[in-house]
Amino acid sequence: MSCKVLPTCKRQAPSSFTPLRSNALRRPASMSHTNAVPSPVAGPSEARGLVLGLIGVVIFGLTLPATRIAVAELDPVFVGLGRAIVAAGLAIVTLAIMRPPLPRGKEWWRLAVTSAGVVIGFPLFASLAMLYAPASHGGVILAILPLATAVASVIIAGERPSMGFWLCSIAGSATVLVFAWADGVGQSEVHWADLLLVAAIICAAIGYAQGGVLSRTLGGWQVICWCLVVALPVLVPVVALWAGPINWDASRDAWLGFLYVAICSQFLGFFAWNSGLAIGGVAKIGQLQLLQPFITLLGAAVLIGETITMLQIAFALAVVALVALGRRMRVSQS
Repeated sequence: MSCKVLPTCKRQAPSSFTPLRSNALRRPASMSHTNAVPSPVAGPSEARGLVLGLIGVVIFGLTLPATRIAVAELDPVFVGLGRAIVAAGLAIVTLAIMRPPLPRGKEWWRLAVTSAGVVIGFPLFASLAMLYAPASHGGVILAILPLATAVASVIIAGERPSMGFWLCSIAGSATVLVFAWADGVGQSEVHWADLLLVAAIICAAIGYAQGGVLSRTLGGWQVICWCLVVALPVLVPVVALWAGPINWDASRDAWLGFLYVAICSQFLGFFAWNSGLAIGGVAKIGQLQLLQPFITLLGAAVLIGETITMLQIAFALAVVALVALGRRMRVSQS
């Protein structure tokens, strides 16, 4: 899929949180519905994209601990896909209130691809993986997600990271993998949970890159809302047929974990994340995911009772430094 940059069309990515007036929801006449993709905005808007991306990463970083708590008492298919049904209900209400224009042409196909990645694939595989591995292990394995997102951005979003950017991405991913070895996490041979997590990574990378492209024309909150609506006809029969009986007697913690992944991870987090990708660029903002394993470890410590060591803090600081360096490297549009 090739992406062409519009030479004359300058657009500001829609805000994730500010309610839009009805006239602001109309597409400008100059906005073409072709494969053209605007370039990310530089300057102060890039800092805004960074803040939005960080908000998304913090929300997503708590997903695995919350999922781990939920699947201890609730069916993993219900947790992985049922959460999207709840989020789809919120999306329908949001679309009915805000009344944005309908996606057009190939945007529907791109929405389907994004939905397959971040609404169906990643949540399902991650929920199943949490049956066999602790949240801390999953968080470390997901550390390679920024590199996968950068690769997906080259293919989907038409971005061309510089050699320096690639070196920072590889160095950051290598740092968290060394951390996994030094901290005693993931030293055993590849097992079922790791394969599930790799599948989740592939799905998320494709969904993030495609969602970042769509967010430049549709807006961050519109993308996740339409993705949830597109997936709903698939989600309902799959959950009805494949998910086990709902454990209505599950503990309060299990239901709170489920509500978190449904409302925050599957819905609100993408408001910030998609807008951040659209403003700052898929590859560059995607580097912030290097911080996610350590947010996951912190969440696992607070919610599940795991211990945070000085080794973990030291590696977290090293990753932050690499993320900061990676942000300074050049990422261009093809």
